[in-house]
Amino acid sequence: MNSICGEMDKTKLRTGYTTGACATATAIAAFSALLTGRWQDPVTIVLPKGETASFNLINCELHKDYAIAGTIKDAGDDPDVTHGATIKTKVWFDHLIRGVSFKAGHGVGIVTKPGLPIGVGEPAINPVPRKMITVGINHLARLNNVDPNVVVEISVPNGEQLALQTWNPRLGIVGGISILGTTGIVRPYSCAAWIASIHMGIDVARANSASHVVGSTGSVSELTAQEYFQLPDWAMLDMGDFVGGMVKYLRKNPIPNLTVAGGFGKISKLANGATDLHSKRSQVDFDFLSTIVTKFDPAVSRQTLESIRTANTANQILDIYGDKIAEPIALMAKKVLMDKLKSSNIEAEVMIVNRSGKIIATTHKSANDG
Repeated sequence: MNSICGEMDKTKLRTGYTTGACATATAIAAFSALLTGRWQDPVTIVLPKGETASFNLINCELHKDYAIAGTIKDAGDDPDVTHGATIKTKVWFDHLIRGVSFKAGHGVGIVTKPGLPIGVGEPAINPVPRKMITVGINHLARLNNVDPNVVVEISVPNGEQLALQTWNPRLGIVGGISILGTTGIVRPYSCAAWIASIHMGIDVARANSASHVVGSTGSVSELTAQEYFQLPDWAMLDMGDFVGGMVKYLRKNPIPNLTVAGGFGKISKLANGATDLHSKRSQVDFDFLSTIVTKFDPAVSRQTLESIRTANTANQILDIYGDKIAEPIALMAKKVLMDKLKSSNIEAEVMIVNRSGKIIATTHKSANDG
């Protein structure tokens, strides 16, 4: 996920549609063609909040026993990894079943770990898209006086490759992407999708009885922390900039031990009280950092302090003063976390990692004792 919340004026950005909405449209189009022998193109569906949306069809096939319809996912101006992907749905009758049954075609994942809204062994087609498709098929079945005993097979031709850019491998969804969406609409540059993925990661960790999770700001800190603690993938939360969103959910869904791992600049923002670490919403405070240096090193020279105050980047301060500034910053960041986690029985620690993957500070007891 690469969305940047609030980076652009949302009034100038175009909304798009979720994979779930696309799958619903193609499922309804295929079932309608199977019943009537005709294609409705574009096909119009009703979204969960009552809006309607129309989708142009591609790669349509109508056979005696089944129909296939496809559409190109348009995520609007959101940098969604599935933007431009083909979502295809094959529908056929199966009178050995009752109602609508779902199947993962090529490029749609299978759930292999507990903690997700879909059970283990099921296609990674979330509850809202399942409901949208089922409601639409039942409606058409009633109009045509047939039983809605059908199999809906959703596929995404390059979904297995796209899934590598998502949380799916970590969440135990193998073989492809998930068919997602709660409203059917993709809001451009929304924080909600990223935070929802953090929540999902916490749910999976809890379902696997995790006692320790790591929320990391980026890939370098994540890899370093995972190797240091020897944790499985499902214990690693791609927190990004959203410390606040992660901590808020953990307060209600606790895991005994939390480590926040990140670079010096982002952790310095956390130490200064920020819980949204994106550069558009919080800044490295060089005056704050110079004050911290003064507190734990009264003998520091005025020249060094002035260099810290006028530094261009947080990493430049490490060049000016050295890694020793990282330890008090880690301790202050831990205090901020513990204040946010009051009454949750969660023990929080902080790890600061430099750009080369070296740990330059940690509050974790085993490291300090060793």
